[in-house]
Amino acid sequence: MGLFSPITIRGLTIKNRIVVSPMCMYSSEDGFANDWHLVHLGSRAVGGAGLIFTEATAVEPRGRISPVDLGIWKDEHIDALRRVVDFCHSFGAKMGIQLAHAGRKAEDYPPWERDGMKIKGSKHAIAPSAVPYGADWHTPKEMTEEDMQSVQKAFEDAAKRAVEAGFDVIEVHAAHGYLIHEFLSPISNKRTDQYGGSIENRERFLVDVVRRVRKVIPDSMPLFVRISCVDHIEGGWTLEDSIHLAKRLKDEGCDVIDCSSGGIVEDEKVNAYPGFQVPYAERIKKEVGIMTMCVGLITTYEQAQEIVMNSRADLVAMAREFLRDPYLPMRWAKTHWLKPEVPRQYIRAWL
Repeated sequence: MGLFSPITIRGLTIKNRIVVSPMCMYSSEDGFANDWHLVHLGSRAVGGAGLIFTEATAVEPRGRISPVDLGIWKDEHIDALRRVVDFCHSFGAKMGIQLAHAGRKAEDYPPWERDGMKIKGSKHAIAPSAVPYGADWHTPKEMTEEDMQSVQKAFEDAAKRAVEAGFDVIEVHAAHGYLIHEFLSPISNKRTDQYGGSIENRERFLVDVVRRVRKVIPDSMPLFVRISCVDHIEGGWTLEDSIHLAKRLKDEGCDVIDCSSGGIVEDEKVNAYPGFQVPYAERIKKEVGIMTMCVGLITTYEQAQEIVMNSRADLVAMAREFLRDPYLPMRWAKTHWLKPEVPRQYIRAWL
């Protein structure tokens, strides 16, 4: 087993363990995929990635991280997404979509305008509790039971559309301080009903979403959940909490825990270094008996190969390194005396 070995999850076989992590591109209008998304994601398929994720794709308009993010809240979004999926499939990549809701971190403007805002965030933002993300952010509306049911239904409907668009993997985004993470963390969840208080109650919203999504996608289709394994703030979500959650998610039909961290408060202090989140994936994999994906400052073949060879995680996701080099898998294979999988259009340059 190594980085370039295939992996089978449910009914899906991915040709290698190299994953393009979700990355916001801020290039969409009204949630639609366009030529930018085709070229950006298509280039990574040409480059040999085994699994490619879209950016965080909003399940409803008020759930966008910014107004220029991808969406999948209406049927009209399907055809443009299918165009991207079909192109990436033609080069042997599998395609994943990250279904997301920004919660209290939704913004009404693109990120390059944030510094000019006196009050940050969206005036339409919703959250488990009326607690702002930071001192100069809008206070979100506390969600009612009706709001929670509506958002859960939006995740369910988005999953149906993703299946129709031809995606191979669904990932529920429950990390980085966005809506579902806001339910999980005691920092942002101050509810006193069945969705707040105990860890079981704070996990309930995510479990409900996972149940809905698992119900409407094929049995053969893998379901990933991205979590922030720790909050990087005293009194927040812990790795022990993540292990507890992962056990519940496994029982609900989740196949892979995508292990990230942080994002619950604006002023968190993160001690980041190469591979700093790998131990989270390693411990969850070993203690829960579930597949994991790691991410975070992984930049070299040696790093990624060590992770897979030592069974610290099953998949290795990268973001910034793929921005620097869309042909990363081909380059790694060639420089480490493996036979790279090269499209016929590029074969003279690589073989």
